[in-house]
Amino acid sequence: MWSAAEGCLYWTDVPSYRVHRWYPANDRHDVFETPEMVTALAPRRRDGLIAATTSGVELWNPDTGHRRRLAAPESNLPGNRSNDGRCDRQGRFWLGTMANNLNPDGTGRDLLERSGHLYRIDADGAATRMDGPFGICNTLAWSPDDRTMYVGDSLVGLYTYDFDLPSGSIRCRRPFAMTDDSSLGVPDGSAIDADGYLWNCRWGGGCVLRWTPDGRLDRRVDLPCDQVTSAAFGGKNLDVLYVTTARHGLSEETLARQPLAGAVFAIDAGVRGLPDVPFVG
Repeated sequence: MWSAAEGCLYWTDVPSYRVHRWYPANDRHDVFETPEMVTALAPRRRDGLIAATTSGVELWNPDTGHRRRLAAPESNLPGNRSNDGRCDRQGRFWLGTMANNLNPDGTGRDLLERSGHLYRIDADGAATRMDGPFGICNTLAWSPDDRTMYVGDSLVGLYTYDFDLPSGSIRCRRPFAMTDDSSLGVPDGSAIDADGYLWNCRWGGGCVLRWTPDGRLDRRVDLPCDQVTSAAFGGKNLDVLYVTTARHGLSEETLARQPLAGAVFAIDAGVRGLPDVPFVG
């Protein structure tokens, strides 16, 4: 997540229970330990951030340490965890969940259970289940005209919905940018640019794919590691595509071939992104 107000990049190290904050202007790098896994972040209009955690959604100020639980939409599903999250342009926070494959005891749950869902979190903390079930619910993005919402399921592919901005409602889910090419991996997190093209990170594919609004593959950016996880446009002009990757679960042999696995990359994408809208609560 890029914070325009702070001029910095936030990213999560999910299985390590850490959140990172980096200021490109002076290379300052802060690391915050968290009591639960933090899987997604968005700016907040008042102060601090809204954070998707293992068991729900919190309002969190990383500088003061103050945190307050806002919602726990799946308190009845203790085997699930939060995954991706982002605010729409009315400042509502959208959250995708999944079976918890990162339990501290190392057991994890079978992702094929498809126990994940998509939620909308309003300013007062009210959580509305919008769709599901999903295997791994991620890729939350909206077209520049706010008429289309993009949602991914890493076990299946990418979808679009018709989106109504004033009401925050979705309808007519349909496949988007599906591919049977296993070399491209599976869809993970995404960012959308000002031209309405979706930049989708590919877990297992070692790349970021740029899709046109009508679902055609426009561009492929290869990275020197396989597990590409999420992306956000940042920088003063929103013209840098920051991309996160993972090293979790890789063997020593694989890590020897991919020493940059787990790094954060900055890509000159040649286009600009759209600013994140802060959470209204």
